[in-house]
Amino acid sequence: MKILALADHKSKALYDYYEPQKLEGVDLILSCGDLDPDYLSFFATLCHAPVLYVRGNHDDKYDIKPPEGCVCIEDDIYTFRGIRIMGLGGSMEYIPGASNQYSEKKMRTRILKMTWKLWRNKGFDILVTHAPAYKLNDMEDRPHQGFSCFRELMEKYRPKLFVHGHVHANYGTAFKRKDRYEDTQIINAYEYCIFEYPEG
Repeated sequence: MKILALADHKSKALYDYYEPQKLEGVDLILSCGDLDPDYLSFFATLCHAPVLYVRGNHDDKYDIKPPEGCVCIEDDIYTFRGIRIMGLGGSMEYIPGASNQYSEKKMRTRILKMTWKLWRNKGFDILVTHAPAYKLNDMEDRPHQGFSCFRELMEKYRPKLFVHGHVHANYGTAFKRKDRYEDTQIINAYEYCIFEYPEG
């Protein structure tokens, strides 16, 4: 299955210079946050693949204008072609009380509230977040620090894939497009990334 992952920055190659063949064969689109709702609606309109999204720390506008034709998977597990996809948006809290920002404790509480969904679905195959996991492609500063509970999710449920955004390519040496943690392939979706996901 071919997946297109998006995050943080509009792609001129896919948007300003759109050509249908660039998205040919894409089966699923995953947005990891901090993208304009019209940008996501563009892909939902022109690509036959479903667009699933979580919120980034700058996605307050989604409350007023959610992306049309797209599916929000925040705090949920969405099944597509038998693949279970879990969504947890937002970043580490760096402005007290700001929306789409969470302390480690608050993120753990979100996961705890999904206990029944995780049990009913017998886990998940793909984790989609905005922020990275702690010490895996994250940064030392508070806004870009990852969550330890994401590592624990990977350790417990052994998903095949973890897709996140938030750490930009122009931030320097911290950026890695691909990484691995135990059984899980990690992909930073900054701007865009197209990859194959093994089915079955």
